[in-house]
Amino acid sequence: MNMNALKEELDGDSGMDVWTEVVALDQIPQLGSRVIATDTMNIAVFRTASDEVFAMKDECPHKKGPLSQGIVHGTSVTCPLHNWKIDLASGEALGPDEGCTNVFSAKVENGTVYIAFR
Repeated sequence: MNMNALKEELDGDSGMDVWTEVVALDQIPQLGSRVIATDTMNIAVFRTASDEVFAMKDECPHKKGPLSQGIVHGTSVTCPLHNWKIDLASGEALGPDEGCTNVFSAKVENGTVYIAFR
């Protein structure tokens, strides 16, 4: 994927979401993730046991741990560094922890995962 071309497309964006094809669903293991590298950040794309997909910045709000290497359970992921639980839909830390990471809308169409960039 050419992320420079995506950035150029977004620079002229009118506030509408731009859906970008990122990976085939079968390339993401259930309860696992894949990392999509952009020019500015890594994005973790997660797949739940029920084949829901979520996308967020691959960085825990606590100590910037790689969320893509965490354990997916339900609709949350546990950071591998300090066991913070992060909600996949909102990016918010769960329980007594506080913090948030960026999330992106994600969808599956015909077995392909798309992420919305604005």
